[in-house]
Amino acid sequence: MIEIGFHTDAFNSSYWNFEKCLEWAQKNDVHYIECGTIDGVSWLHGLGYQPHISLVEDPLAVRRKMEKYDVKFSQLDAAYPLSVPDASYLATTYINNTMRWAYLAGCRHIDTTDHMFKPEGVTDEEALESMKRIYGEVLETAVRYDMIINIEPHGYYTTKPEYMERMLNFFDTPHLCMNMDTGNTFIAGQDPVAFCEKFKDKISHVHIKDVSQSLADSLRGELTGIAVSNTAIGDGVNVDNIKKCFDILVDIKYDGVISLECEGEGGPMIEKSLAWVRELVDDANGRMANS
Repeated sequence: MIEIGFHTDAFNSSYWNFEKCLEWAQKNDVHYIECGTIDGVSWLHGLGYQPHISLVEDPLAVRRKMEKYDVKFSQLDAAYPLSVPDASYLATTYINNTMRWAYLAGCRHIDTTDHMFKPEGVTDEEALESMKRIYGEVLETAVRYDMIINIEPHGYYTTKPEYMERMLNFFDTPHLCMNMDTGNTFIAGQDPVAFCEKFKDKISHVHIKDVSQSLADSLRGELTGIAVSNTAIGDGVNVDNIKKCFDILVDIKYDGVISLECEGEGGPMIEKSLAWVRELVDDANGRMANS
């Protein structure tokens, strides 16, 4: 069964805190949430102006709070770019700490990716080998804690199917999967439907993101990802691709969460997105139930 969630970065520009996102989820009958993790503290988060989670918070206390709102984590975002030179020590620690926190918070999916730019001074083979070593280390922790490490198409390597294929095959393990993203694959100049079809057996979490006409016209093929889409899902040029990706999810009988990613505008834009996506989800679940 397909469930609906959302990424709290929708409310970055509104300077909401995490609990206000929980309130929005409860009000709109959404039961899954995805957020970024902060490995330490920051003034912005500490003052209550950031809708993400610090790993210094008590994960069991956060979990109990979420239960009061009838909300669970679908995924925690630990996407420090693995292709940059300092990732070998910064990202490894960050992802491992996120997994340990996630275990107590009741979350099994951890999102990872690479940087939008090709790293300077190294070959593609060297960059891939470096990322393989990092995934090898974090997968040891993932197996111990029964976590799923997702690779999201968001950067120079991960938005290219030939490199994504190699990365997903770094290790033969069910703990290494893919977070499909309809918007990032599109803005990177790829066909989201072909991307989804190619890696459908590896999908364990999905980001649903539309793209505005103006952004597509000016930067498609030059960007590798979108921080936060500035158009409601259903109002952009990626609509047909999103619908066809849902057809693939139906074909594989996807049992997981699709996470909305768009600018929230304090509620109105993401609520419009939610209404449009909810119709797709209801239709997809109905087709899977009758197949």
